[in-house]
Amino acid sequence: MVWFGATGFRFGFRLSTSYWRGLKDSGTGRSLTYGCEGKKFSSHSGREAQKRTPLYEFHQSLGGKMVTFAGWSMPVQYKEGHIESHLHTRTHCSLFDVSHMLQTKVLGRDRVKFLESLVVGDIAELKENQGTLTLFTNEKGGIIDDLIVTNTSQGHLYVVSNAGCAEKDSALMQDKLKKFKASGHDVDLEVMDHSLLALQGPSMAQVLQAGVSDDLKKLTFMMSAVMTVFGVPDCRVTRCGYTGEDGVEILVPTEYAVQLSEILLQSPEVKVAGLAARDSLRLEAGLCLYGNDIDESTTPVEGNLVWTLGKRRRAAMDFPGASIIIPQVKEKIGRKRVGLVSSGPPVRQHTPILNPEGSVIGEVTSGCPSPCLKKNIAMGYVKAEYSKTGTPVLVEVRKKTLEAVISKMPFVPTHYYTGK
Repeated sequence: MVWFGATGFRFGFRLSTSYWRGLKDSGTGRSLTYGCEGKKFSSHSGREAQKRTPLYEFHQSLGGKMVTFAGWSMPVQYKEGHIESHLHTRTHCSLFDVSHMLQTKVLGRDRVKFLESLVVGDIAELKENQGTLTLFTNEKGGIIDDLIVTNTSQGHLYVVSNAGCAEKDSALMQDKLKKFKASGHDVDLEVMDHSLLALQGPSMAQVLQAGVSDDLKKLTFMMSAVMTVFGVPDCRVTRCGYTGEDGVEILVPTEYAVQLSEILLQSPEVKVAGLAARDSLRLEAGLCLYGNDIDESTTPVEGNLVWTLGKRRRAAMDFPGASIIIPQVKEKIGRKRVGLVSSGPPVRQHTPILNPEGSVIGEVTSGCPSPCLKKNIAMGYVKAEYSKTGTPVLVEVRKKTLEAVISKMPFVPTHYYTGK
């Protein structure tokens, strides 16, 4: 059992299901496997060829514990540890390297029509430099990936999607591109090689405002602007993030990524944070992790993501899987994504959820001890009749049943900046 201190609160993690440690021998030496909300990270064994972001040496110089995630070598935590990074993000400001995300430009006169043939959102209604979270869906209504699309004032759509889905997302877009071009449409794709930094936390605006001439009070949630940031030109700053806090993602020319990171860290408000903190922060904020909480076997309605369906798109039913997804909006569905709060040992991915009589009614998809709430939180899917907030349920942890309750999400209030 490994213990981490967090303002007097202690977390216990068993080695086989922990955030961090699960040692196993490999043929060429030892490799270290990390599980975070059910997501597995592996340390490097020497033979593995890992992709590296431009900040790889920078992370190492700061004591980053590098692990494998989606084929990339990424920091899972730093010297101060995961809990400290998590709490610092909630109270001050943290810097995350998210350069592993797939970034794509969609260009051409028919770029909106092209993207709307793949996603559920109303891209045509986006204002200049406004973004939205949307979903790639398949013909069965399943979620291929979640992504953010920004309608830039530079004549292209800027798309950011998950690193773990990069290969299939690229294949999906390239296949559709061939069909569009063959039918005479004007559209092109360009994979970007810029770096992407996320600056997240309540003091973000204070830190960033010192290095930009633009008034950040005018940059509201999901809006972006191209600006010079601490002397680095041509950065796209988007007010968004994956922590539930006020924050930005900064698209920065790769040659300036380390320079800008070093400048940001000069502020006493800013510390670096890794994958583990990013994951526990997003769970407290009730945000989905693709591959855990949503995938091709879940529809937007089951995943409580109906709000991603554009009003015009619902009426037109012109996106992949619409014939399955739209009827679910008004009809009763078999299962629904919910939040859970429990006591005792923390619940993890694949933990069975039971009704009070002991029958299985669902399964946990993500779970961890909440550093802020000092109680166990999770999300998962249950039969729809058990999805009402306040419903008592049971969870089965190590063959023992523990009391839990269906909870509203987010578990911790979000602080997105809307200008109000």
